[in-house]
Amino acid sequence: MPQVAFTTLGCKVNQFETEVIEGLFKQRGYAVVPFSGKADVYVINTCSVTHLGEKKSRQLIRRATRTNPEAAIVVTGCYAQTAPEKVEAIPGVNVIVGTQDRQQIVDLVEEAVANQLQVKAVANIMAADHFEDIPLFHIPGRTRAFLKIQEGCTNFCTYCIIPFARGPLRSRPLSSVVSEAEKMVAAGFREIVLTGIHLGAYGRDHENNLELTDAIQAILDVKGLMRLRLGSLESIEISEQLINLMRKDKRLCPHLHLPLQSGHDHILSKMNRHYTTAEFEQLIESIRSQVDDIAISTDIIVGFPGETQEMFEEALAFVERMHFARIHVFPYSKREGTPAASFPGQIDEQDKKNRAHQLQVVADKAAKDFNNRFIGKIVDVLFEGEEDGVIDGLAGNYIRVYAPGDRSMQGQVCRVCVEKVYKDGVWGHITN
Repeated sequence: MPQVAFTTLGCKVNQFETEVIEGLFKQRGYAVVPFSGKADVYVINTCSVTHLGEKKSRQLIRRATRTNPEAAIVVTGCYAQTAPEKVEAIPGVNVIVGTQDRQQIVDLVEEAVANQLQVKAVANIMAADHFEDIPLFHIPGRTRAFLKIQEGCTNFCTYCIIPFARGPLRSRPLSSVVSEAEKMVAAGFREIVLTGIHLGAYGRDHENNLELTDAIQAILDVKGLMRLRLGSLESIEISEQLINLMRKDKRLCPHLHLPLQSGHDHILSKMNRHYTTAEFEQLIESIRSQVDDIAISTDIIVGFPGETQEMFEEALAFVERMHFARIHVFPYSKREGTPAASFPGQIDEQDKKNRAHQLQVVADKAAKDFNNRFIGKIVDVLFEGEEDGVIDGLAGNYIRVYAPGDRSMQGQVCRVCVEKVYKDGVWGHITN
C-alpha cells in the first residue's frame, strides 16, 4: 500500500483543505503516515500570508526531499498559487497545484510518478467562478471539525496577498453545507467550526440572496449538533441577526474573532479597512452588552508603512482599552504585488520587532485579565487532549481549560468550576 504524508501551514481553511486532500488519497488506497517519517508521497499545503510562511513552506519541501529523495513531492496552497515559478525551481518538486482544481490531485501525482515528469496545475485563480465542492471522504478523529463554506476575497486590503491567492468570492451551496454538517455530527464530532477566506461574505455570489446567518441557522437545525463556532469575521459584517442567534441559541459559541489590524484611523485608511476605531469600539460595546461572557479576539499588524511612533503609541492605548480576550500580533510583512509594498515610510525591522514585543505584553495581560473573570464560575468544556493525568479543552468562549482527568474524557462536554489562571488558560475541577 503506497504511503502519503501531509503537513499544513497557515489558517484553519488550509487545515480543512488538507483534510479534504487526505480523504482523496485514502479513497485511492493510500495509507497516511507522519510527515516526519518515510513516505512515497509528501503533500505540503503552503501559506503565503507572510514571508515567514513562505520560508517555512520552502523548508518543509526541502525536509521532505531529504527524508526520502525518491518520494513524490506535492506542493499546494497559497504559496504554490502566487509563486509557482519559485516552487518549480526547488529541487525535488514533482507536482504543483494552486488553490483550485484539487479534485484531481491524486491523478496528477500518479501521472507525475508514472511518467517521471514535473506537473504544474496552477490555473488563473482570478477567473474561478465556482466553489470547489469536494466532500470529506475521510473525517479525522478529533473533537472539532472544520467546515469550509466560502472561498475567495475581494476586500483587497493594501497589505494582503490573499485575494490574489484565492480569487473572487465563491460560496458553497447551502444543501452541501448541511449535508457535510450532518456527516460530521453523525461521525461523532461535538463541535463544527465554520471557515472561509472571507466568511462574512458567504452567499453574496448566490442568486437567492443567501447570507451567513442562513448557513448558521441551517447547521443549527441539524439534529444532534452540540456546538457551532465561527471563524474570523470582518467587524462591518456583524449583523443584529447574527448577534440575536448567538444570544438565543447557546450552541452558537460566544466567541467572535474580529480582525482590527490597527488601532489608528490613519493606518486603517491606508490599509483600505472600511471602518474607524470609533465604529469598531461602538460595535464591540454593543456585542458585549447583548451576549454574556463573549470572547472577542483580534489580529493586529504593527509597523505598517507610515506608522510613526506616535501613531503606534495611540494604537497601543486603543488596543489596551478594548480588553480583547486574545490578540494575535503580526509585524508587517511586505508582500510583493500588494500596494503597501511600495508605500513610503517602510519601518525598520528592529522597530517592528520592538513594537510587536510591546503589543504582545498588552496581549498577554489582556488574555490573563479575561481569564481571571471566570474564576469561581462554571463553564462547559469540550475536552480534547490528555497528558500526565491532565485533560484540556475549550470552553464555548475559546478559553483553554485544564483539569485532572484521563483519556476516556476526550470528546466529552463537562462542566468545570474554574479555580485559577493556568498556562495559556485556566485550571479547574469537573463538577459532573
